[in-house]
Amino acid sequence: MSTDETQDMRSAGRIFFDAVLHPHRSLSPFGFRLLMVTAACMMLGVGFLFALMGAWPVIGFCGLEFLLLYVMFRVNYRAARGYERVRLSDASFDVQKIDPRGSEKNWRFEPTWLQVHMDNPPEHHSQLTVASHGKQLTIGKFLTPEERLEVADALRDALHLRRTTPPGTAT
Repeated sequence: MSTDETQDMRSAGRIFFDAVLHPHRSLSPFGFRLLMVTAACMMLGVGFLFALMGAWPVIGFCGLEFLLLYVMFRVNYRAARGYERVRLSDASFDVQKIDPRGSEKNWRFEPTWLQVHMDNPPEHHSQLTVASHGKQLTIGKFLTPEERLEVADALRDALHLRRTTPPGTAT
């Protein structure tokens, strides 16, 4: 942890909510290798059968198809390196978004008037938004609707705790 982060934590006071939101990827590295080997064998088999029938250029197209499949999975895994950090303290509500390249964007809201909006029950298009003093921000776009609702409920609970706990008491 850098000295700036440590200093920010001290000045923030009590922390009521601190979460790091990551995109979910269900395919493990072993599963990815297994999928690539299986796809390569199948495409090679199809290409070989067509080559035996005299359509040898199909092997090249099967190779291109495999390369495209591999590249798309790598792009998907790269996108999973992005994340969001959400923190509610006595002093502020902070959202930090880190994209897959490592660049970050930060938002700070006054927590006293912070509102959390999320449809319940959640639907596919439902968004988790926070708003305060005319500023609005969508967080957790990459989460499933149920996960967004879970974060929204936890954030509402933390806001309630912040508003009802007298300053200077431990949480």
